[in-house]
Amino acid sequence: MLILQNKVMVKTLLTLLGAFAVFTSCVNSYNIQGSSNVPTLDGRMLFLKVYEGDDLKNIDSCDIVHGQFHFSGALDSTRIATLFMDDESLMPVVLESGEIQIKIDNTQQKVSGTPLNDKLFKFIEKYNQLESEVGELGHLQSQAIMDGHDINEVNAKLSQKAAQIVEKEDKLVTSFIVENFDNVLGPGVFFMITAGHRYPELSPWIEDIMSKATDNFKNDPYVRDYYRKAQQNQAIMNGTAMPDGTDDPTLAPPTPNELAQPGSEDSLSEAVEGAE
Repeated sequence: MLILQNKVMVKTLLTLLGAFAVFTSCVNSYNIQGSSNVPTLDGRMLFLKVYEGDDLKNIDSCDIVHGQFHFSGALDSTRIATLFMDDESLMPVVLESGEIQIKIDNTQQKVSGTPLNDKLFKFIEKYNQLESEVGELGHLQSQAIMDGHDINEVNAKLSQKAAQIVEKEDKLVTSFIVENFDNVLGPGVFFMITAGHRYPELSPWIEDIMSKATDNFKNDPYVRDYYRKAQQNQAIMNGTAMPDGTDDPTLAPPTPNELAQPGSEDSLSEAVEGAE
């Protein structure tokens, strides 16, 4: 009787371990189902790439066949990747467990289906709406001039509108990053917004974010490096510090652009525009 009980216990334990292994493999993997209704894209190659230091590394690839494509693979941790078509950056994708869906058509490119991807693309949609409002200001200026309005009055009104939009963008970006300090979205969006800058700078919204930041956010490699260089640039522009490694005080300090370029020129900021 005891032997029989032991056999049953061993069998039950093995069953549970097997189920746990399946569960673990599911959690530590990503699965992406994609579709495109653009006929000319059939046969094109797609790539998933992630940053490792300053370099983009290809981690997966597939072809678009009859408007469908699929990615899947192992996942050590949740991270943000970039979807490329050949050498063209399309959009960011959060690699996380769950069924991730990507849609590509003539009007938009969108990722959905998992919590962080849903959250990211709601932010991107709001950000792109504000960017569209900025773009519309140029049309309003041209139309007002054609209608014979005074150019100075027109510019004054449009400048006021532009300032209001910029304030909305700052609040949107700041609140989103603060809400996501401790997951990949906080550092990821910080990268999207700042990587296109000519040089790291201490904008008011950046100082606001860093005053509230958690240790997890501050210790992100890109955030830490950007903030250090931004502080360094600010000190140089204020005339209160010499650049790192400059021993001769008679040497003119380099401009911030020369001193501290961001670590990478290619950024996810392009993907924000591409996701419209």
